[in-house]
Amino acid sequence: MYMYRCHKCGMEYNAPGKCEMDGAKLVKINEGASKKHSHANSNNNTKHHDHTQQHKMMVEDFKKRFVVSTVITIPILILSPLVQGFLHINISFLGDKYLLWALSSFIFFYGGLPFLKGIYEELKNKQPGMMTLIALAISVAYIYSGAVVFGLKGKFFFWELATLIDIMLLGHWLEMKSVISASSALESLVKLLPDVAHIIKEGSITDVEISNLKKGDTLLIKALERIPADGKVVKSEGYLDESMITGESKPIKKKPGDSVIGGSQNGNSILEIVVEQSGDDLYLNKVINLVKEAQASKSKTQRLADTAARWLTGVAILSGLSTFIYWILCRGLAA
Repeated sequence: MYMYRCHKCGMEYNAPGKCEMDGAKLVKINEGASKKHSHANSNNNTKHHDHTQQHKMMVEDFKKRFVVSTVITIPILILSPLVQGFLHINISFLGDKYLLWALSSFIFFYGGLPFLKGIYEELKNKQPGMMTLIALAISVAYIYSGAVVFGLKGKFFFWELATLIDIMLLGHWLEMKSVISASSALESLVKLLPDVAHIIKEGSITDVEISNLKKGDTLLIKALERIPADGKVVKSEGYLDESMITGESKPIKKKPGDSVIGGSQNGNSILEIVVEQSGDDLYLNKVINLVKEAQASKSKTQRLADTAARWLTGVAILSGLSTFIYWILCRGLAA
């Protein structure tokens, strides 16, 4: 069986085409050879690709749920007695409270689904946090307000339920978008490397995939091409654009003996370089791996926020239960 691999990032596919990560043309490989491929590089890129695709789907999901829930929230606000009193309007008709309950039920189950799933995951991992707190808040508001609709004495909390879900969906949507932006930056770095390199061997020039480069290979860099590996200039001189890697805005003049970074772009000159680092040892790949590690790890601030969220959840639940018990006991004593 044959598979297809991107020779730039190591991603593997089961059909021909272009890599979704960097746009490079896929190369046919034998499945046995695929298994022998550098698993560290391939697995890391596959995980990053899957992680990125998952976040992209989550962004679209949160966006869709936020937009739909926000639209449904408008009639809920209009039909809510508290909002009508605030706006000094009176809109009522037969069965309006049942319509209000039906619209809120849709938002609770559709817009609130990510939080209902979240509480299951947090309790399963024995780490209650913000998802638990949000899920409890919307569940209590929905159940209590539904009970009021069907006969219990009290007030509706449907508009509070709907707006809370809208705000939480908006927050998670923006959070996912920021994660995607960081992942897109990684993809841009991967695309800096060229597809092939021109290797000089025994007086002839041969095009090879950059994954086949070795330390000591001599490469020809044509005008306006990108450098395929870290190395040193051995012949000619010219200017390289390293802005995407180092942040230096002006082209840097390179002459024999000067180091060059893989991914930087050559100017109008023709250079010859000798490879010093390739593959995972490339400076560019090290930067990419550092960014991946930073994305995967939690900062001290984030760990502090997680701890605060767990404490807040515990305090909120304890306060709610204490108030409920006190209220029941007071009513019992008063009776």
